[in-house]
Amino acid sequence: MDVQNAVLARYPDPAYLPRLRQAIEAARSAEVPVIHVVVGFRPNYPEVSPRNKMFGGLTRAGQAPGDAMLIHPDVAAQPGDIVVTKRRVSAFAGSDLEMVLRSGDIEHLVLTGVATSGVVLSTVRQAADLDFRLTVLADGCLDADPEVHRVLTEKVFPHQAEVTTVAGWVAHFERSVRRSSS
Repeated sequence: MDVQNAVLARYPDPAYLPRLRQAIEAARSAEVPVIHVVVGFRPNYPEVSPRNKMFGGLTRAGQAPGDAMLIHPDVAAQPGDIVVTKRRVSAFAGSDLEMVLRSGDIEHLVLTGVATSGVVLSTVRQAADLDFRLTVLADGCLDADPEVHRVLTEKVFPHQAEVTTVAGWVAHFERSVRRSSS
């Protein structure tokens, strides 16, 4: 979620995209649907109120949405992936994500994204309230504050989600594939 050029520019971590790519490739090889969630707005930002503390500055800056809002090319959507555009912090806010999930009979979400204290936190809370089973890949998330990331992934998220690493989640699929081919 929110793995877009403009967002990633604020969270430099050279190991992040290769880890995320590993998770995405494992999902695709296991035929798990990959859904990219991006934040996006129409030209002139009619969806953004100047009262919105997080997004209101966009309207004053006059910057048009463009390439900065594209998914980073290292993890860009492939044919068969779904791209959902949201209008606020949570992946569900102002998007058709819930409709896509319900239509696909998807009951378990594996969440990654930037930032842990933004889209990941908001989405975990809302998805749990919508009765989805959840897994958060802790190292598939980034936050500007490492302590906030740690508290969320170690103390907050475990109340509503399983929390693991990209490597742990990928290993789970590899074990499943070996068992099913035996």
